[in-house]
Amino acid sequence: MFNFMKKKDKPETAQQQAERDSAVDKVLLGYHVGETSIATMVTGLERQGDELTLDLRLPHGSDPEIIQQELGSMLHVHGIKTIHMNVRLPAPTKADSSSLPKSAAKTMPKAMPKTIDAMANKSSTPTVSKPASAKAEAPITKAAPTQASLAPHPRIRHIIVVASGKGGVGKSTTTVNIALALQQLGNRVGVLDADIYGPSMPTMLGVSDVKPELENEQFVPVDARGLAMLSIGSLLDGDNTPVAWRGPKATGALMQLFNQTMWPPLDYLVIDMPPGTGDIQLTLAQRIPVTGAVIVTTPQHIALLDAQKGIEMFNKTNIPVLGVVENMALHTCSNCQHTEAIFGTGGGESIAKQYQVPLLGQLPLASGIRAQVDKGEPSVLANDEFASYYINIAKNIEANIDKFAKPVDDKRIF
Repeated sequence: MFNFMKKKDKPETAQQQAERDSAVDKVLLGYHVGETSIATMVTGLERQGDELTLDLRLPHGSDPEIIQQELGSMLHVHGIKTIHMNVRLPAPTKADSSSLPKSAAKTMPKAMPKTIDAMANKSSTPTVSKPASAKAEAPITKAAPTQASLAPHPRIRHIIVVASGKGGVGKSTTTVNIALALQQLGNRVGVLDADIYGPSMPTMLGVSDVKPELENEQFVPVDARGLAMLSIGSLLDGDNTPVAWRGPKATGALMQLFNQTMWPPLDYLVIDMPPGTGDIQLTLAQRIPVTGAVIVTTPQHIALLDAQKGIEMFNKTNIPVLGVVENMALHTCSNCQHTEAIFGTGGGESIAKQYQVPLLGQLPLASGIRAQVDKGEPSVLANDEFASYYINIAKNIEANIDKFAKPVDDKRIF
């Protein structure tokens, strides 16, 4: 995740370097300031030999010296002798919106409150530096939050994540059609595009040129075909603007989109996840109260192997798997009407049986599905010949969703 720099006078083997870097990463991911992993606050990191320099954007009220002492004690066993911290603290009356792209600041200046730099004059204010081996009180560490410890969202009944172990299996197309199908069944539905590096929801829903409004420094979701939608793509200048962020920056943006949004009362918030099992998936599992996950795969053997990794990750993070959707199951030739299983057969059924979860549906490999999302009118919205497949998947989700619902605290007043 982080890019370490080494002194040439202390060479390490590639294995030693990887082991030490991994150990430091794990400490940072596991250390929390309040409810937030400090990894999401790192804006710069450099290691030179046994010294570690961190550039941090800390929340208001944090004590940098305590953080430095605790991290020093935890990292000393991994060969880090000295920790330097360059700290930026937000103004007490402003919300920190540093994770979002600069282009958003141009069009929505109020969404990007300025911060004050606690280390602005480095020549007169020395860096906080103490030997990690210095005697200090036992570090106050906190275990990473679990799904069981997360309170349900006060305005969202169910949060469903749609995930895949690899890219190219039609996850985003499936997500948008499932969301529209749940809406067609009479539910209030929102969509959060958590695929930070490849946001496609605005284009698929025909609202790529619509920017979210702001109210009291909170985003108001875009009304996209009746769905309450928010995506990092809605904040970028254009479709070709890349999001080249390291893990902490991307996970920070995801949490800001989720927390700094005035979601209306919803029966379902459907989250389109990026492919894989990386930082964003782990952050979501620790900080967002998820009802369950839908796994999208193709029958292809390689795709199934990656889908298994996705299911295993959700099992380990105590997120129920609602079921499997097998995409691109069959292809029917538009000329001769011959039907062929191009990517193999039985893959979705096999993995569903292996993990004892429902097979929510099988979708055909059809150019019409692709054509509809390309023009911003997904199959369910267009009510084409493929809409019924997604409606059936939505019905299967609804049939079992209540047994996975998060308990609601009726005493809450907000």
